[in-house]
Amino acid sequence: MNRYRHEYKYIINKMEEDILIMQASGFLEKDCHAVQDGAYTVRSLYFDDYEDSCLMENENGSDLRAKFRMRYYNKDWDYVRLEKKSKVHGMTQKESCLLNPEECRQLVNGRIPAVDVELPEKKKRLFLEMQFRNMVPKVIVSYERIPFVYAVGNVRITFDRKITSSNDTECFLQGGYSERPILSQGFSILEVKWDELLPSLIKDVMQMDSLQWTAFSKYYMCRVYHL
Repeated sequence: MNRYRHEYKYIINKMEEDILIMQASGFLEKDCHAVQDGAYTVRSLYFDDYEDSCLMENENGSDLRAKFRMRYYNKDWDYVRLEKKSKVHGMTQKESCLLNPEECRQLVNGRIPAVDVELPEKKKRLFLEMQFRNMVPKVIVSYERIPFVYAVGNVRITFDRKITSSNDTECFLQGGYSERPILSQGFSILEVKWDELLPSLIKDVMQMDSLQWTAFSKYYMCRVYHL
């Protein structure tokens, strides 16, 4: 079972982002998945039920909640994952499985793949829960991410910018769909994630005590933007 992790988020402006990226570059390792410019593109298709329960849980700040999404990176449609991200007492946990092309097509078209006995247990569990909850595609969330890692505490620091929303869910595996920004120009999201202990070095260098914490949810903001 995957561990629950701490996750703090901050809305930062361009000047803060430039300073913090420069400081992070001085002592943190770049994520191995980042391309030559140190960034990669994340595209996610989020699901919800017909009553928008996930959206309402976000709005109400429910302590126990979960979201389902399909995700790929840098337009690599050959490597698409289904993820369930759960949140309990402010901590997060992620379960995921790799999807084949047919499973991807079915999910994008609003059909949950059949649960075959030969499927891996994790995939069975995710498909069954999506079927039980009548999950359907709702919104595409895209952004550019600059990621850093720090081994002590399994720390991951990311800068997410150019966050956009799209309702063209049927085009998730094709690209070329219309997108709208959801943050004011020049603003981005800093995320700091860790297991049990956040080294004081990270807090000091990333100036976390001077930043304004936020409960920002990309899914919630992208949905609300279009409602």
